[in-house]
Formats: sequence, structure tokens, C-alpha cells
Amino acid sequence: MPWNQPSGPQSPWGRRPGGSDLDERLKSWQRKLESMFRPGGRGADSGTLLIGVVAIVLAFWLGSGLYQVKQPERGVVQRFGRLVQVTMPGLHFRLPWPMESVSIVNVASVNSSDFKSRVLTSDVNLVDLHFAVQYQFADPVKKLFSVRSPEDTLSEVSESAIREIVGRSTLDDLLVGSTRPEITRRTKDLIQRVLDYYNAGITVTTVNLEDVQVPDAVIPSQRDANKAQADKERYILEAQAWANGILPVAQGDAARIAQSAQAYKAQVTAIAEGQASRFAQLEGAYAQAPEVTRRRLYTDTIESVLSHAHKVIIDTHAGNNMVYLPIDKLLEKSVNREAETGAESGAAGPKDQTDQVTIEGTRSRGER
Repeated sequence: MPWNQPSGPQSPWGRRPGGSDLDERLKSWQRKLESMFRPGGRGADSGTLLIGVVAIVLAFWLGSGLYQVKQPERGVVQRFGRLVQVTMPGLHFRLPWPMESVSIVNVASVNSSDFKSRVLTSDVNLVDLHFAVQYQFADPVKKLFSVRSPEDTLSEVSESAIREIVGRSTLDDLLVGSTRPEITRRTKDLIQRVLDYYNAGITVTTVNLEDVQVPDAVIPSQRDANKAQADKERYILEAQAWANGILPVAQGDAARIAQSAQAYKAQVTAIAEGQASRFAQLEGAYAQAPEVTRRRLYTDTIESVLSHAHKVIIDTHAGNNMVYLPIDKLLEKSVNREAETGAESGAAGPKDQTDQVTIEGTRSRGER
């Protein structure tokens, strides 16, 4: 016969499964609860038990208002969602939930966020950047209430700042170790300015540019771009060299032509003034001695005409008399006079009396 039947043998555990103590206990607790709320009989004891239970629950509820703020932390207390106060490190009490709540913010620990971004530099080079930003939540109130997600805001601001700074730098600036600190410093300052504008309550401590890599897929294109940039600079230098060589020559020619024009102007003006002065002097001499001046003008005219002739015929009106004229001397004197005419500035006056007498005497002998 099975052992679990009423008339069967006992179970291996010493009692039958049907007589479980759990059922008895449940029934006992049910009877106690009924007696607590039943008037008369054991009602006084039941009321005392109820008050004790309520007191214990109330004590636990009030005890939930105690909270501990550690040394690197700050506690932000809110009453029905409104900011009440910021508590310093130590043991504090607040009104239990749901009246007041407290948010603990660590303001001393340094947090770090890593970012990867692909950026185009100022010299048209595409690079993969890996950089890290270390920051602290310096103001717990701004951290909780100014922005919805401070970490996401920091991520977006950091990527935007690194793109702007790297976009103004060259690939050599990123690869050379001596210029990296300047790039990270400028990036940190830009991130901090934007976060302060947002009132994020975040203080950026450091920005580290950990790795800079050129993508393999764009290396050939970047080489072509660099070669084109080098060719452009070379052509610009060649054009500047050619301009530096041709401009001084052209400027020198222009200055020389201008000076020649000024000299020609001065020469023509001086000659015209000299001729006008000579004509005025001749006019005055003619008014004083018309015959002498007339003979002199005639002699000068004949001398000027004969100075360009290669043959001279002399009519002596005296048969076979031989008359000697120094034709070669006269020609040489005429050439010298024409050369000196350009240098004279109107100082020409009547010829001295000796030349006039010589010419007159020569002409008289020729007439004889």
C-alpha cells in the first residue's frame, strides 16, 4: 500500500504529507488577524499590536530621511521637484519620500570620455583622430538642472571643437609632437567656453590627442593633392621670380624714358628761349646799326649754306687774280658752331669786332 494513504505506513520524513505545519500556521495567523479587528474579547490587545506596527512603519519611514554625503560629494535636496538646498559632506536629514528627495553628485572625481572622429585638415588631408577629454562636475546644480544630458552635451561639444581646431591646422601640425600641445590647449579652451555658455557645470581639466592616423583608402588621393599643392606653390614662386626680374627692368626703362623726355623738353625750351633771346638782341643791334647787322646776317647765312657744300666757286670779277679763302677752316668752324648751338641758352650776342672785320675783309677781297 502506498505510504501517502491515510491508513498506510508513515512517510520517510516521520509524518504524513497531509498534516503539514504550514497550513496550521496560516490558519493561526488568520485567526489572530480576525481577533484584532473583532470588537470585545481580545480587542484591547489587538489595538495595541496595531499601534505598534504603525509606529514601527512610521519609524522606518522617518529613518529613510537620513542620508550620508561623502567628502568628494554634494547633496542636492529637492522638495516636490523644487531645489531647496545643497548640502555639504556629513550626515543630514530630509523629509522622507515623496516630499523630499536628494541627488548625490561627485564634484571631485575626474571623469574621462574617449572620442574618435574623422576630420579634414586645412591642407586638405583626411585624418582619423582618437582623443580623450577629462572633466569634473564642478557645479552640481547646473549639472542636474541646466542641461538634460551633460555627458552627451560634452561629447557633441568636444567633437565640434576638435573639428574646428584641426580644420585650421595642417597635417604636419598634428603629426609633429612639438605642436600638439598647442592644438590640445586651444581645443580645451574652446570646449570650456562652449560649456560655460550652456551652463553645463562641467570643468574640463585636460584634452589628450592620443592618436592621429591617415586612412589607407585616401593616402593616394592625399599624395596627389599634396603634389598639386606643391606644384601650385612652385608655379607661384616662379611667377614671382619672373615678375621680380621683369618689373625692375620695365620700371628702369620707364624712368629712363621719362628722364629723356624731361631732358628733351628742357633742351627744346632752352633752344627756343635762346633763339628768341638772340632774335631780340639782333633786333636791338639792327636798330642801332642796320648796315652792319645786315652784312653780318648775310655773312652768317652764306657761311651756313657753304658749310654743307663740297664745292666752292669764287667769282673774283678781276680776271685771273688768285683769291685764297680758308674753306676748310670755315667748314670746321661751322660744324663746331652747330655743335655748340644746342648748349647755348640765349647768351648769343653780336660777334666780336675782330671776326667781323676778318669776314668783311675776306668778302671785300672776294668782291675785288
